[in-house]
Amino acid sequence: MSDIEIQIDDAFAAAVPPDLVERAITATLHAEGVRHACSASVLISDDTMLQSLNREYRGIDAPTDVLSFAEEAAGFVLPPGMPRPLGELVVSYERVLAQAAEYGHSPDRELAFLVVHGTLHLLGYDHERGAADDAAMRERQRVIMGQLGLGRGGGAGDDDLA
Repeated sequence: MSDIEIQIDDAFAAAVPPDLVERAITATLHAEGVRHACSASVLISDDTMLQSLNREYRGIDAPTDVLSFAEEAAGFVLPPGMPRPLGELVVSYERVLAQAAEYGHSPDRELAFLVVHGTLHLLGYDHERGAADDAAMRERQRVIMGQLGLGRGGGAGDDDLA
């Protein structure tokens, strides 16, 4: 069982289904064979917050759709029964809406995709390391989104563009 803390800015609280965020994380963990208890936190915010974090942590002064902050606890021994901390995800719901419109699918599908993408980052995937890593991450996203029933057309074989 995983411990997932979800915080949603008030401006988006009515639109964001927390159960979808939790399902996307859980599906990603299951698909990646993570069988031990984990903890993660998710913040659904806006472009201003993501731009600020992107500037501070990546040196890029622009908004982005999702940022992942992996827990850096290598070698740390957890007490028995404690969930393994994965880290934090921050998603811009403004980007969710804009990208859903751009790609022609629902905001829920876009939100799930970004949460899957961010969770894969927490698990060590990184599309910025090169073409092979990018292809591996895209394939995992495609499979997981299909398992969630949220492929581009709702099917498991659909491509995984945002």
